[in-house]
Amino acid sequence: MARALSNLLLKGITGSPAGCSNRMQVSGSFIQRGMRYSTTVPNDPDTHDDFKPTDKFQDSATSLKDVVEQDVKENPVMIYMKGVPEFPQCGFSSLAVRVLKHYNVPLSARNILENAELKGAVKAFSHWPTFPQIFIKGEFIGGSDIIMNMHQSGELKEKLKDIAANQDKSA
Repeated sequence: MARALSNLLLKGITGSPAGCSNRMQVSGSFIQRGMRYSTTVPNDPDTHDDFKPTDKFQDSATSLKDVVEQDVKENPVMIYMKGVPEFPQCGFSSLAVRVLKHYNVPLSARNILENAELKGAVKAFSHWPTFPQIFIKGEFIGGSDIIMNMHQSGELKEKLKDIAANQDKSA
């Protein structure tokens, strides 16, 4: 038994012959090249709560719908995007941020890639399937294509002028 186990470990460390798999399935885990990987969240009582994944809204009395409503109401320019304004994770989000920053308005954002439930709540709130989603003064405007068209026509400048003026006064 010990010899078979040491041969198995040695094979995992050195690699197996070509054509053979060195991957062994173990309920929610697998061993590859001598390392054990887990694909599940451990329910081990020895695992500290700090290392378990958490959902910030799960224990809160506030629903995601309420979070979206509050975001849109309290922030003059709100964008739900892939990534953050300083590091957008897609070209459309990047374009929307660049256009909005051109107007020197305070930009509030949430990264929808961090929370799939938030992404769903935003889609349900706006009845719009794609991202980024931009709200100005509580009104859903659209995505990067619409913001770009409004920018080119001068409509966006008009919509943002009082927000930009307030920003200039407070600076």
